[in-house]
Amino acid sequence: MKWLAFLLAALNLAVWFVPAWIEPSRYVGVSSGTLPRVSSLKVVSDTMESPSREEGCLRITLGMFDARDDAENVAAGLKHRVGIVEVEKELPPLHWVLIPPQPPEAARAQFRELYLQGVESYIVSRGEYRNAISLGLFESLEAAQSVMAEKKQANLNVVLAKFPRNRLGYALVFEVESMAESEWVQAVEAKTGYEFDFVESNACEGVARPEKNP
Repeated sequence: MKWLAFLLAALNLAVWFVPAWIEPSRYVGVSSGTLPRVSSLKVVSDTMESPSREEGCLRITLGMFDARDDAENVAAGLKHRVGIVEVEKELPPLHWVLIPPQPPEAARAQFRELYLQGVESYIVSRGEYRNAISLGLFESLEAAQSVMAEKKQANLNVVLAKFPRNRLGYALVFEVESMAESEWVQAVEAKTGYEFDFVESNACEGVARPEKNP
């Protein structure tokens, strides 16, 4: 009977004290996974700041100048650090009056005939209209159509085509805050006396910021 009483007492103690010993361990595991340290929060904050700085910077390109010397002279009069780049700008195509392409010998023979008649022309040497005879390039469509009508009256087979063209020049490049783009363009125009016909803006590659105003 003494042994039976001892076993019952031991079981009674186990029922009261074993759960109290197990529960803290279980809750400690949960809390360690949900409460980040202060140092980990600081790292997240730093990584979130860099994209906002990069997004706030714009690379502005202003042009165009026909000669690099002109661009350099204007850049020298600005207090802000300015770069100079070569720019190719697509322009509206010209209206091209020409005699359609033909075999090389036929094109040369017709060209000589036109030359003797005093008609200004030349043989196209390359491209889609190679061996065609050019009779003129015009910005105005009306002018091109007028020449076409005149050549047709002279019994020439003429057509109208598009002549693509680009303008090569130089431009100023500098970096500014994104919210100050229009103010910077106006300030540079006021400082230089130029009204730029080419204005382009892109996100900065880095996080460089201007130090001075123009």
